[in-house]
Amino acid sequence: MTIAIIGAGPAGLRAAEVLSGAGLKVDVFDRMPSLGRKFLMAGRGGLNLTHSEQASSFVQKYGQAADWVRPMLEAFPPEVVQIWADGLGQETFVGSSGRVFPKAMKASPLLRAWIARLTAQGVSFHTSHSWTGWTDDGALSFTTAAGPVTIEAEATLLAMGGASWPRLGSDGGWVSILQAQGVAITPLQPANMGFKLDWSPIFRERFAGQPLKAVGVRFGDRQVRGELMITSAGLEGGALYALSADLRRAIEAEGTATIEIDLKPSRTRDDLTARLHATRPGESLANRLRKAAGLSPAAANLLREAKGVDLVHDLPGVIKRLPILLTGAQGLDRAISTAGGVALDQVGPDLQLLARPGVYLAGEMLDWEAPTGGYLLQGCLASGDWAARAMVAAQAVSG
Repeated sequence: MTIAIIGAGPAGLRAAEVLSGAGLKVDVFDRMPSLGRKFLMAGRGGLNLTHSEQASSFVQKYGQAADWVRPMLEAFPPEVVQIWADGLGQETFVGSSGRVFPKAMKASPLLRAWIARLTAQGVSFHTSHSWTGWTDDGALSFTTAAGPVTIEAEATLLAMGGASWPRLGSDGGWVSILQAQGVAITPLQPANMGFKLDWSPIFRERFAGQPLKAVGVRFGDRQVRGELMITSAGLEGGALYALSADLRRAIEAEGTATIEIDLKPSRTRDDLTARLHATRPGESLANRLRKAAGLSPAAANLLREAKGVDLVHDLPGVIKRLPILLTGAQGLDRAISTAGGVALDQVGPDLQLLARPGVYLAGEMLDWEAPTGGYLLQGCLASGDWAARAMVAAQAVSG
């Protein structure tokens, strides 16, 4: 009899590592032809494993699920993630922002070393296996290119992710399967996503794909520094992702949400006022914005796009607090992660599904969310580790 893990993302692979390390026979199933596709995508811009932030503030990044996720983070904290990566031959470093990366900055070397470790520990991998639920006698059922397959498992971990970037494997197909078992599911929604704006055709054509570097974004009483990217549909980037849960709720309630962008957070309003007043009489506005305010062409034209003829009335003020109206959130197909999922009251403290004993959950299938910056991946790893240790303990009791 095997321990079955369905989903070969970070949560599933970490669980496989713990279970196989305890001497249990583990089979990992994934619907894609290769393993860890979304994990590899996450590493394209530099694999952000976790964050070096203090534990007390770290856990608050999980919002409404902070108290629920706290024990998992304490059991598998960021410093242990660094030790784990080092043990795979992927030495880590802490960046200037506090984020933790492997020195290789890519996901592929770590994933190769990880799979090699799991294989050496006896884990078997089965790709192109799409899970379709359970048979009448309780076996796991899959569709494959060779036809239907059933597997009898002593215990099962479901770690199939949410529904963001479905072409990479997480399509949310498990929702209807679990609902048929009486499991309450919070509707899946985009998280860490971009937002829509009604750009003018000229601005969209000229500046889509241009970054807004080192800016501040304010919404309500929260302000986040980071980078934004202008897209043909609106804005994306880490500074927005950190606010995405609050922005999504506001848009759901009101239809729109207004953020304020500080285009020069490193300068005070008084400093900008002095610099702009020191320019030569008759100098063009474009030159004043470029030379005195230090704005890029994209940032300067964003001012014009948002304020139009009102721009010159309080130039330092709009540079520091430029209002931008968001008209909607981008969909799951382009979101980095997923909000919603199996309601947290549907699993026990060990992450075992109450409606189906012997079935455990981990990762984004559960109803929690976290911003990018290391918090999302940390949560997936920690929940996979937590569920697997509970499975090991349960097997020891039953054995």
